[in-house]
Order: sequence, then C-alpha cells, then structure tokens
Amino acid sequence: MDSYELLPHLDITPSGEICSKFLGMNIKTFQEACNYVHNLDYGYNSDTDDRWILFKELKGSCTPKHGVIAGLAEELQIPLYKNVGIYKFTEKIVKGAQKIIEKYKIPFIPMVHCFLEYNNYRFDLTEGNDNGKETSIEEFMHKEQVEPFISRKNEYLLYRRVLEEKLLLSPEFAGISLKIILKAREEAILLLHEKVKK
Repeated sequence: MDSYELLPHLDITPSGEICSKFLGMNIKTFQEACNYVHNLDYGYNSDTDDRWILFKELKGSCTPKHGVIAGLAEELQIPLYKNVGIYKFTEKIVKGAQKIIEKYKIPFIPMVHCFLEYNNYRFDLTEGNDNGKETSIEEFMHKEQVEPFISRKNEYLLYRRVLEEKLLLSPEFAGISLKIILKAREEAILLLHEKVKK
C-alpha cells in the first residue's frame, strides 16, 4: 500500500455530519482525520452497520475505518473511494490458515478486505495495526469500488457474486463447491477474531 503522505492535504470544512464530528474533536485536516482513524485500535465492532460505531467504541476493523474516511472524502468532494477487495488468505497472511486450507482441500481461502483508493494510490488504514495479519495485503483477485457505508449484507452479496461468477469458474477451484468455500471462510473469520481478541 502507499504512504499516507500521498493522501490529500485539505482542510476539513463543515460540509456534513462526518466533517462536523471531526471538527468537534479539533481535527482540522483530512490527513489528521486519516491518522486519527489509523491510530485507533483494530478490533471488531458490536454493530457493523452503525456508521458512528468507530467513534462510539474507539476501535474498528477495515470496514468502519475506511467507511468513515471515505464518507469524509465524499462530504469534502475528494475523489477518494472505498474499495472492497478479495484476496488469498494463506499461512503467509495469517498463521493457522494452512490447517483450514488442508481441512477443506482448497488452494487458499478467498477473504474480503477493504482499502481506500485515490488516483492511482491505495491506502490501508489498518496497516501496522494489531490486526492479526503477518503482512499487509498488496494483491487482490478482485476489487470493486463501493459506497462508504456499504452494509454487511451487501458486502457479503458482493463476495458471493465474485465467488460464483469468477472464482468457482477458475481451474484452481474446479470441483470445489460454494458450500466448502463458505465453511472455510467461517473458520478463517473465527481465526482472525482469535488473533485480534479486541
């Protein structure tokens, strides 16, 4: 991912609810807002569809962290967008993944991660957080621009669509059912939660 120094250098103006929230916290620039969100603990929230949950619980995974900043960018009319990417979840990314891969006899576990895109740059506000991953995610099999606060349901439907229309048609997953991939995904999510414990 790219350096935060490449993020837009702009003042926050009272252009919407998210702008007002940051201004009320004495955060006055877009970069300051990004740094604030990055520095919040990585953790899983109690309500992923509450757009204010990051501020209420002072922690978040990639979904609320990037949602808030993409929402701020939208209010400020900055062409910076949230993307949902699907990547190869392997032992290189998270220790313990190989056991799941072997159990279900699949080449890797397709998992979702989101990030920000601005011009040709990519930013991950969870990079360097204690997020359970051994390395940052740089390669995606599929990426798609989404609205800042895409619902958990719609993110899951996007994931299912990519599996059905792309991944399951690939030679790597020949003979492997959607049900098997979804079971492996469930175990991978539990593994990540165990690694984070926040």
